[in-house]
Amino acid sequence: MFLHIGGHGSVEDLAASVGKVFRAMEERPPATPRAEVDPAKTSLPPGRIEEILGGKGDFKDGVLRFVFGKTARMHGEKVGAAMGVNTWAAFAGSDAQAVVDGDFAMEESELQAVLKALRKAGIDVVAIHHHMTGEEPRIVFLHYWGVGPAVIPELGGQL
Repeated sequence: MFLHIGGHGSVEDLAASVGKVFRAMEERPPATPRAEVDPAKTSLPPGRIEEILGGKGDFKDGVLRFVFGKTARMHGEKVGAAMGVNTWAAFAGSDAQAVVDGDFAMEESELQAVLKALRKAGIDVVAIHHHMTGEEPRIVFLHYWGVGPAVIPELGGQL
């Protein structure tokens, strides 16, 4: 995997920040989150998750999936959720051990805040990329994967 970085500041501050990353990589290899979740046995409460996410989920084959549309313009035409400009999240498992898989569609200016929120919650970023060219505003897609308890008390009960 490759991760390109950029920063602004003094050479000393930049070197110190990059050095922290190198030391962290040496101290502990990144763990791949794993879960033994059988979607057929999902016991997550859809109502609670819908309340937290502020939308109605689609429960099918043991997976609770949410889709939230976003709009942009491409070559002067409006594009939205039906054209793939959407954020989605799919949940399976139990309160004690759940998995979430999904994709955020966001404006480029929102990327850093989303990255920080996902990492604070212990959710792994799988990919960041574009699906389109020439759209306004610029839309970035971020795929993620998380394993853990459905409710994270230190985040105020959010999933």
